[in-house]
Amino acid sequence: MEITQELMDSLAISEMDIMHKISDVLNIELRQVVPTVNLLNEGCTVPFISRYRKEATGALDEVQVRDISHRLATFRNLEERRIEICRGIFSQGLLSESLYENIQKAQTITELDDIYAPYKRKKKTRGMLAIEKGLEPLANLMETADDDKLEEEAEKFIDAEKGVETADDALSGAQDILAERLAHDMANREIVKNHILKNGKLVVKGLKDEASSTYKMYYDYNEPLSSVKAHRVLAINRGEREEELEVKIDFDEDALTAMQLGRFDMPNIFRKSAIEDGLKRLLLPAVLREIRSNFTDQADDHGIETFAVNLKNLLMQPPIKQARILGIDPGIRTGTKAAAMDENGTFLEYFTFKNHEAEDAMEKIATSCKKNRIQLISVGNGTGSPDVQKIVADAISRYNLDVQYTVTSEDGASVYSASDVAREEFPDLDLTIRGAISIGRRVLDPLAELVKIEPKAIGVGLYQHDVNQTKLASTLDETVESVVNNVGVNINTASYSLLKYVSGINSLTAKKIVRYRNENGAIKSRKDLKKIPGVGDKTFEQAAGFLKIPDSDDPLDNTWVHPENYDVAREILIDIKMKGNIVKDRKSELMAKYNVGETTIDDIAEELKKPNRDPRDGYPQPILQKGVVTFEDLSVGMKVTGKIKNVVDFGAFVDIGIKETALLHISELSDSYVSNPGDVVKVGDIVEAKIIEIDTVRKRVSLSLKTNPDAPAARAERRPAKKKFDYSQYFI
Repeated sequence: MEITQELMDSLAISEMDIMHKISDVLNIELRQVVPTVNLLNEGCTVPFISRYRKEATGALDEVQVRDISHRLATFRNLEERRIEICRGIFSQGLLSESLYENIQKAQTITELDDIYAPYKRKKKTRGMLAIEKGLEPLANLMETADDDKLEEEAEKFIDAEKGVETADDALSGAQDILAERLAHDMANREIVKNHILKNGKLVVKGLKDEASSTYKMYYDYNEPLSSVKAHRVLAINRGEREEELEVKIDFDEDALTAMQLGRFDMPNIFRKSAIEDGLKRLLLPAVLREIRSNFTDQADDHGIETFAVNLKNLLMQPPIKQARILGIDPGIRTGTKAAAMDENGTFLEYFTFKNHEAEDAMEKIATSCKKNRIQLISVGNGTGSPDVQKIVADAISRYNLDVQYTVTSEDGASVYSASDVAREEFPDLDLTIRGAISIGRRVLDPLAELVKIEPKAIGVGLYQHDVNQTKLASTLDETVESVVNNVGVNINTASYSLLKYVSGINSLTAKKIVRYRNENGAIKSRKDLKKIPGVGDKTFEQAAGFLKIPDSDDPLDNTWVHPENYDVAREILIDIKMKGNIVKDRKSELMAKYNVGETTIDDIAEELKKPNRDPRDGYPQPILQKGVVTFEDLSVGMKVTGKIKNVVDFGAFVDIGIKETALLHISELSDSYVSNPGDVVKVGDIVEAKIIEIDTVRKRVSLSLKTNPDAPAARAERRPAKKKFDYSQYFI
């Protein structure tokens, strides 16, 4: 293939090629991928496509549609970069056929950037300089000629004006060219990388005093690359950045060199030397850099995915419907703040009390509970929480209050209380009172309240400050979007923070909806949405089905039925009321009459049989209690009830109603083998576990779900050789 300007001008991204790649990678039929990509290109959202365009996509679910969306963006970026690099190198006059082919074979941005790296530098590489000196024909000959022939031919390339003073200079330059060819050979690069991945080890050494280091378990640590876990990669990377750890990849370089030499013919000593030089000087540094980068990327992806799963389960916690709440934010220095709310989350009043003035505190709690008809008290789990819980429990008992209490995670409450959203909601309240309101509302409607907080502040991730922040933010936003649209939103009560996640609605439109609502009163019907500035036909199409209006005159406005299907829905509703279902012939009639598919008919019928189901109803409710436990009350062998707060690779953290979070290690999750803690527990699950270890110095609690204490460990983490289990690695 001749590399010409015409070829460069013709380079373009092929959407069809990309769609074929997506189909192959995701194992989704092309006939499903193509319409999905077309809908995405039209500006349709993932929630809209997965719920209302099932006929077009072949009933792809939300995960599949989102995967297609991600792959589409990834492949587009890859092809854009590929074209950019080809044209960049061509403009320098250095794009050979072999280099062009390597660029086309590259499968990742990293591979492309490594190929392009030498050509971005102002200083030219040794191989590039050798080519400029006209030594490429000699390099080609070096691949086949014997020593004598090569030395003879090298004499012909002596040219003092070009800086080739001797035959040795010519041979050295030719070797530089071959060394770079080896380094840029994508197939060979893959062979070297796979060899290291199969045979290499991650070796870590400590750089500071071990006794005081958070990373002491990694001070003399090695593990085969094939078995390194994601959370250990993240921990080691952090230790390396903080200059506490030295990290390298160890492998048998002699064996690798021998393997490389065995792959090529060796007609002369010069080629052998060139291959050894290309491997050690160019290829190995690039491959090792790629391996570390890939490990980090994979660990990031795993950490982000874990965070997203935990966040979804947290947001899907069911609301305590129609309950009047007293939210309490425990404090010591500035006192404890309490805020009363009605069943809609409307703020009623607040008061404060000192934890050490128990009598006064109990009286204030009882007075507020009676005055505001409080049914549930939500106590934050921060500093001072055990004292407050005791006060609450004693107040319930002493004043015979028909009230229960629950302990609620405070994660992110302080972030919310100081946010612009909180200031807009409660401009006249101190931020500490806003925190108490947030703690109460988290029980009343977890989703509506938690969307006001940056997801990273909620506390359900692992190493969230170490992973790719752009990707983390994007993934968490997608997670919130998914949950919000799965649950649906009451347009007349939803905050701006909730509305902005609705399909088709951005931040600006969400603000316009709130402003319109404030100025004109409640929105009466879905068709009135179009009266709102900024809500055009496309926005209406994407958003309408996810916005519920319980008080609308049209009952369909409070269902998942999209307005575009109201006509057929009304006929289906008549059939359901009369016959309880739709017979096959009637279904065919409706499909023909309204030009809709069978899937749409079935979805509408299912919704109208049980309208406005809340998908959160199947999730566990908060733990409601009247007793109290403090850390000092705990003992080995005691059974405690707790709520799963966070699920990570090595187990789960459990909120047992005190400030200290307990660890349920993966080896204690079951009597049988567990490879993934998420298969056994999820965020929000209620568990009854046995305390198996208490560290009174560091105030750490270890739990077990095993029914047979003699059962072998479900899975043993690599730990330092010590008798007592060291928790420190899990609190980095």
